[in-house]
Amino acid sequence: MTAPSTFGLSSEARNLHWLLTNLVEEVPGILSVAVVSSDGLLLLSSDDDRHSEARDARSAPRGGPRGSAADLATVVSGIGSLTVGASKLMDSGPVKHTMVAMDEGSLFVMSISDGSLLGVHGAAECDMSVVAYHMALFVGRAGHVLTPELRSELRQNLETESTGSPR
Repeated sequence: MTAPSTFGLSSEARNLHWLLTNLVEEVPGILSVAVVSSDGLLLLSSDDDRHSEARDARSAPRGGPRGSAADLATVVSGIGSLTVGASKLMDSGPVKHTMVAMDEGSLFVMSISDGSLLGVHGAAECDMSVVAYHMALFVGRAGHVLTPELRSELRQNLETESTGSPR
């Protein structure tokens, strides 16, 4: 993962970038990470070279998302919505996390705050308990700083990076 540009960002946004970078670099088997807002928009991703593809996918009138960051954000948002609906139907309280084990990989979705979600795509050989533990650490550290103002800043930063416009 290449380090995202954090020039001009608030200290909270830089800290969130740092936490995401550490999660990806320190936990074996993590392939991709996305932080998604409650409305399904990608806020932060480990795939910085794919940000323009994620933006293009959001603005395209037809077709699905392109690029792993956009794909992961879409899947995380969908699974988050589905599990919240299931929880309401079952009258079981808020959803804390979801894990999906597949033959060739795994998917983890964890609530951060105010409907925001952390999604991780892991390799088939990743230790699911280690990934879940480190995700919980990320959520514990990031949850209190992921305010509406920070979400807005991250969205704006993502779009600025995608268009190549100066800050």
